[in-house]
Amino acid sequence: MFTSSEGKTPTEGKNGKRTERGGGGGGGGGGGGDAQGGGGGSKYSMFTWFVVLALLGVWSSVAVVYFDIVDYDSVLGKLTAYDTDGDGDFDVEDAKVLLGKSTLEAAQDQLREERRVEEKEKVEKERMEKAEKEKVENERMEKAEKEKAEKVEKERIEKEKVEKAEKEKVENERMEKAEEEKERMEKEKEKKAEKERMEKEKVEKAEKERMEKEAKEKAEKERLAKERERAEKERMEREKEQLEKERIERERIAKERVEKERIERERIAKERYFFLHLISLFVCLFFVLQAKKKKPLKLLNKFDKTIKAEIDAAEKLRKKGKLEEALRAFEALVQQNPQSPRALYGKAQAEDDLAEKLRSNDLLLKAINSYREAAELPDVTSDLLRAALKRRAERQQFLGRVRGSLLTLQKLVQVFPEDVGLKNEVGVAHLLLGDNKGARKVFEEVLVVAPSNGFAKVHYGFVLKSENKIEESLPYLKEGLESGEPGTDDGRFYFHLGDALQRVGDDSAYYWYELGHKRGHFASVWQRSLYNVDGLKAQPWWTPKETGYTDLVRALERNWKTIREEALNVMDQNTGSFIPEEENLREKGEWGQYTIWQQGKKVGNGCQGVPKTCSLLERYSEATGCKRGQIKFSVMHPGTHVWPHTGPTNCRLRMHLGLVVPQHGCRIRCTDQTREWEEGKVLIFDDSFEHEVWQDADSYRLIFIVDVWHPELTAHQRQTLTPI
Repeated sequence: MFTSSEGKTPTEGKNGKRTERGGGGGGGGGGGGDAQGGGGGSKYSMFTWFVVLALLGVWSSVAVVYFDIVDYDSVLGKLTAYDTDGDGDFDVEDAKVLLGKSTLEAAQDQLREERRVEEKEKVEKERMEKAEKEKVENERMEKAEKEKAEKVEKERIEKEKVEKAEKEKVENERMEKAEEEKERMEKEKEKKAEKERMEKEKVEKAEKERMEKEAKEKAEKERLAKERERAEKERMEREKEQLEKERIERERIAKERVEKERIERERIAKERYFFLHLISLFVCLFFVLQAKKKKPLKLLNKFDKTIKAEIDAAEKLRKKGKLEEALRAFEALVQQNPQSPRALYGKAQAEDDLAEKLRSNDLLLKAINSYREAAELPDVTSDLLRAALKRRAERQQFLGRVRGSLLTLQKLVQVFPEDVGLKNEVGVAHLLLGDNKGARKVFEEVLVVAPSNGFAKVHYGFVLKSENKIEESLPYLKEGLESGEPGTDDGRFYFHLGDALQRVGDDSAYYWYELGHKRGHFASVWQRSLYNVDGLKAQPWWTPKETGYTDLVRALERNWKTIREEALNVMDQNTGSFIPEEENLREKGEWGQYTIWQQGKKVGNGCQGVPKTCSLLERYSEATGCKRGQIKFSVMHPGTHVWPHTGPTNCRLRMHLGLVVPQHGCRIRCTDQTREWEEGKVLIFDDSFEHEVWQDADSYRLIFIVDVWHPELTAHQRQTLTPI
């Protein structure tokens, strides 16, 4: 045997495997026989040749590997049987080991290797057979599984068929039941329809009966209303007849008194003819003397008399209407004679007349200044001073310069303190300024020196009435009107006297209203507005169709809840926005108003609180453009009564939209017809007719008031009428 590999140094082979190199030499004897067989010539020579051949083979293998004669890697895995060093393949080191072994060992190893290979092949065969069996078994199992699945699928299909058949059966039964139910429902529906038809016929019959009843009731109400109207008309006619009778009686008594006086005078005349004749002579003489006393106005001073011819010539041109020539003539006179009051007064008159002709405010201002200059010149006569300043005050008032007019009149009163007429004019100027306190003081002073002065009485009564001193105002208003003095026959005084009498419960108010109507101040006893356009249709109550404003009415009624919601929000958030009524129309109670349009213009920030309402109304110019009306919310609390009153003009109609209306207790009377508001509905009336309001409910009433132009006013009239 070869010696062991102890003492060998590991080296690296070409194929990367670790190898060992021999340390010693040797080739000494081999190890197969025992010592005594040291010879054996032929035996040893055959072994030697075997070894040589083996070495040649090895070296051939090495050469093949080193020179890549064959693909070593493809062969290497198949030589594992000759792996002696346990590194997993056959390499040079394995060859060296094999070459170092004995042939017997090599044969034994080969035998063992073959046995191992056979065992391995046997194992592999058994594994393959086992695998084949498993494959067959798997195929069998798969086939069985497939058959089972097919069976299950078949059963499922069968079951589905059965279920489908069952479902179809159930569905058919359900359909049959549904059909039966449908037939039953149709029958019930027919029965119900028949029942409803009969019920409807019954309701229609009841409705027809109700409508017939309502029609009868309405007809009865109309009949009663007509009877009431007829009765009221008869009452008014009786009153009128009574008034006429009283007038006739007064005239009769007056005539009788006159006749008695005439008879008495005739008797006296017969008895005392001489003395009466003498008295008549004295009376005639008295009037002659009075006529002589009443001299023409003294307008010329000493200097003016020297140029009287030139003044008269210029004045003649003015009176003939040749105003431009007259003005030039007076201007020339004033330039030549600047200290002539009469020439300057004539210039002022010419400027005044020409300003009126040309409608020139600039010329009128020149005239006003010229009147003042004439009055301030030295040696001006008292008559010219009075005439110049009085005309100046009148023209100042015409231009709206009321305070300047008051100062001019006060200057006149200082010059002529005894002139009661001038003092009365000062009082009127105070009224025009809204200074009722100042006016009252002036008229009181006049009545101290002239207690019977009718002009002062009627104006003083007017001031007391405006201060709500109703009973105190009555005698002054009445006596002032009865005096018949110039300046007393004015519709305002009839208006306020009648209103004062109504407030104290005196029905003689309608006597004064009738008298005011007869004297042309009122359109009728009921319609007592003072700022009117003649010829407009006059009736207390209107329908939407009569007004022509049906679109506006529909819009208000369609959007009433939105309008109400905004109004209530304003009430909740800022109750101060509702200002108490300021015209002294309430007998009692609380009445507030929230105005958003007045005189055709928006009022302040009113629309910020009710934007949707304002947006809605801006589409209707008949309301927003009404310069003689208002658009406002009106809230009236329980216990309120509004006196009978009339609006200021017949140029508008008034719409009331009910927003919050208690069920009972709220009503409005216009002339002799009384109506009630309804939520979401519009009432339309002409407020120039007398109307009165009661609020006797338990909660507040809220309405929306919209004034519109009278439908018969032309576009030009609507454009040019002054605002109220």
